[in-house]
Amino acid sequence: MRSILALFALLLTLTGCGEPPLYKQQAYVFGTLVDISVYGEDEAKAQRAVGQVLKDFDRLHEMLHAWKPGALSRVNGLIEQGAGEVATSPGLVTLLQGAARYSAQSAGLFNPAIGHLIQAWGFQADSFDNNVPPAPAEIAKWLKAAPAMSDLALQGHTVRSRNPAVRVDLGGYAKGYALDVAAAYLKSQGIHNALINIGGNIIALGKHGKRPWRVGIQHPRQAGAIALLDLHDGEAIGTSGDYQRYFEYRGRRYCHLIDPRTGQPVQGVQAVTVLARGAQAGVLSDVASKPLFISGAAGWRAMADKMGVREAMFIDGNGRISVTAALAQRLQWSPGVPAATVVP
Repeated sequence: MRSILALFALLLTLTGCGEPPLYKQQAYVFGTLVDISVYGEDEAKAQRAVGQVLKDFDRLHEMLHAWKPGALSRVNGLIEQGAGEVATSPGLVTLLQGAARYSAQSAGLFNPAIGHLIQAWGFQADSFDNNVPPAPAEIAKWLKAAPAMSDLALQGHTVRSRNPAVRVDLGGYAKGYALDVAAAYLKSQGIHNALINIGGNIIALGKHGKRPWRVGIQHPRQAGAIALLDLHDGEAIGTSGDYQRYFEYRGRRYCHLIDPRTGQPVQGVQAVTVLARGAQAGVLSDVASKPLFISGAAGWRAMADKMGVREAMFIDGNGRISVTAALAQRLQWSPGVPAATVVP
């Protein structure tokens, strides 16, 4: 989702005379703005590499779309029909295996198998202007069915589900996976200084000249950044918030982040931001913010530990900010932002 500023390019210092070039290209993929910057490379080389990254993004978007025709929607349809073993691409099976591992790590709070609930709330759509809450009986039906990633048997190029209520929605995984794919490809092409932003899920390679890449973390209730952060080589950042994909009904806000335990959109949380590093930094930055968000004010810090996240920020429904000590020391707060509570 677009939660770290898509306009992060405004934070980049314009290239001065005689300095290495900054190549930038934008596109619209995964239902959001994609912005890729490459520093210090020949323009033709950068253009070729970024062009291939965007082609890869298009391919992943088509394969993983939750409600339009593609490999994932085909698997979902066959599961719903009660098919036994469903053949699909090994690449999709690998993705599902990764999502299942993170679901288990989060004790099921990250649960991509609840696509029917997401659909019932109207969030498998491009617009939410006319959404209304589903009937309680509809929610109860899917809660009773209890779809989970552990219902899937995944091996080779086949998927088997013991629960026909499973409908996989990888909206909380795909962008992070795409970041990791893009970063690996750019490095394979000899590009070591780049910033890849998929609607606010961002990964950094190298530096922007002599300094780190700098991004802004979107304020959940105001235009602009709540804080700035320098990203180091291989680090990724992602935010889950209630302010991009949501609708209001009878004065109440319903966001797309659904608690699989209740079937209801999470209340009392505005945003969660996590910083990740390592071989799957993109995926972790995308995934981990969801179970922290769902855990709420009482449980987000313990869930951060469970997900292996040291740097995280939690903003409750009243705008109160809590941030881990490891992240607090790296943030540059915007003027006027209330003081944050720093937690170990």
